[in-house]
Amino acid sequence: MKSLLTIFSIAMVLAGAPSSSYGQDTIKFGIAEEPNPPFTVKDASGAWTGWEADIRDAICKQMNATCEWVDTAWDDLIPALKAKKFDIIWSSLPITDDRRKSIDFTDKYYDTPNTLAGVKELLANNGLLGKVIGVQAATMHLTYANAHFKSLAKEIRTYPTQDDANQDLAAGHIDAVMADAITIQAFLDTDAGKACCKLLGAADKDPKILGQGFAGGVRKEDAALRGQINAAIKAIRASGEYDAITKKYFAFDIYGG
Repeated sequence: MKSLLTIFSIAMVLAGAPSSSYGQDTIKFGIAEEPNPPFTVKDASGAWTGWEADIRDAICKQMNATCEWVDTAWDDLIPALKAKKFDIIWSSLPITDDRRKSIDFTDKYYDTPNTLAGVKELLANNGLLGKVIGVQAATMHLTYANAHFKSLAKEIRTYPTQDDANQDLAAGHIDAVMADAITIQAFLDTDAGKACCKLLGAADKDPKILGQGFAGGVRKEDAALRGQINAAIKAIRASGEYDAITKKYFAFDIYGG
């Protein structure tokens, strides 16, 4: 009888203990190896820091899960997810109908507009006639630029990273760049950005290309993980932790409507 009570007591403790429902000890988060400040950037020790890293840590804490990063080239994130090299893409991945064909998404965790920055001589978006626009390869921004600016611009030039495009803009090798609004503003706030360039404005909305915000990408069969992440996002927004983290990096709400 005593042994049965002991077993029952242990079972009750285990049942009440918080745990990850995903069913594995460590959840692996795939991240683009290229820094994307202020979302993701490595510190002197090589650890990922930034807004997106802090949000991930808050979500993992909410889930009572052990989490780790897996660095991957941006172009390889979806193939690597499908090959089960990690469990979720967590790298400012836009939700698009095209990507939904091969993977599923969590709820969005932020949403900011697509914008342009250019050399100070450019007046606005309509000053791009005959100019060279730099865009990171394999992004929604490249798809948008090809759809909306290809007939206007002299060239849509692609780069492996946004930093490469920004450096060419600062050096005067191209006339403008297109990227997420916060990424563009982070560049314009640097000494190089202040010296060379200015914000040209937000591009016209195109939900079919630009998607419905940024979210975690998961395999279609991983509904349990998707549900757990969604619940954690809702929990940290309800508790105020999401806003507290955001205020450390931005002076405005980046969640969107």
